[in-house]
Amino acid sequence: MGLILILFLLPLHLYGEEIAPPLTVKAFDTPNDGGGSITITWELSPDDSILSGYEIWRSDHPDTGYTMVGYVGRGIKSYKDDKKVTNGVSYHYRVRGRTRGYEISAFTEAPSPVVSSYQWYHKGKTNVLVAIIVFTGFLLYFIFSARKGKPLFIRQIAGLDALDEAVGRATEMGKPLLYVPGLGYLDEIATIASMNILGRIAKKVAQYNTPIMVPVADPIEMMVARQVVKQGYLEAGRPDAYKEESVFFITTSQFAFAAAVAGIMVREKPATNLFLGWFRAESLLLAETGNMTGAIQIAGTDQVSQLPFFVTACDYTIIGEELYAASAYLAKDPVLLGSIKAQDWLKFIILVFIVTGTVTTLLGIPFIRILFNI
Repeated sequence: MGLILILFLLPLHLYGEEIAPPLTVKAFDTPNDGGGSITITWELSPDDSILSGYEIWRSDHPDTGYTMVGYVGRGIKSYKDDKKVTNGVSYHYRVRGRTRGYEISAFTEAPSPVVSSYQWYHKGKTNVLVAIIVFTGFLLYFIFSARKGKPLFIRQIAGLDALDEAVGRATEMGKPLLYVPGLGYLDEIATIASMNILGRIAKKVAQYNTPIMVPVADPIEMMVARQVVKQGYLEAGRPDAYKEESVFFITTSQFAFAAAVAGIMVREKPATNLFLGWFRAESLLLAETGNMTGAIQIAGTDQVSQLPFFVTACDYTIIGEELYAASAYLAKDPVLLGSIKAQDWLKFIILVFIVTGTVTTLLGIPFIRILFNI
């Protein structure tokens, strides 16, 4: 009697009942993409609970047959086909269910063929377009304002203000100035910013006739640094005072470079040490050695992990984005100042959105999340 009851409760499809196929299959070009993909959706089969998943089949010529291009688990009702989909070619799709025992349902076909194509505009990136327009508006406004002579307030950066004092001290003591641009290559933003500052320093030392030493850890960086220093001397009207050997290559090895620079500090005893660029663990070795020789030291980097060492051992430390803004801060160029102000205002707006989004989300109002498609 018990055996008869168990057999009665088994699913009917085991007795030859057909598995219900998925319903309402649709295929359409994937929106907001560069082409090469088609999205297929369907309604779950009434027998979804006994299926292992769904097979997605495709054909560009139905008369010659279909090929399976995808498989998803049960409960999933969409699939993105990006396997060798060619833009402009018509594709036919059909979907069927499959159990763990490889029993299959009938196919359900999409009602019409679909063609993939690229879209010119990504609707989900509208907020990015608005941000670019707003930033461009701020940028043009501040640049034109600076060119008209309107003063633009830039927060005072003590480390950059002290550069003139540092050069002046080396001049008064009759000792050289040591400029270390770090271990970064020229694809590092901090190294590029350091080269901009080096140009301003080179102009100053040329005016004061102060010796400068620039050890570098990359041959390509050495060539760029030499041109930057040469240009600084040229702008100061003293191209004859430029010495090519003042910018020299040491080694690409991290601690060998640190040892060599430390040796220069001990032997030459420069009055001023400038560590501006991309640094790693050698930062503490350089800064401590310079501190022991009694030099005035100004350091700057965007490497957060190295900032504590510079703060401890140096007189002034330029932190993070202050290094990027240095060229605008020192040159007072309208275009550079305008770009800095525009970035500050855009950051302020982003901060307002972050705070507003946090508060509204906690209150159950999803406006900001919807606006930024989060």
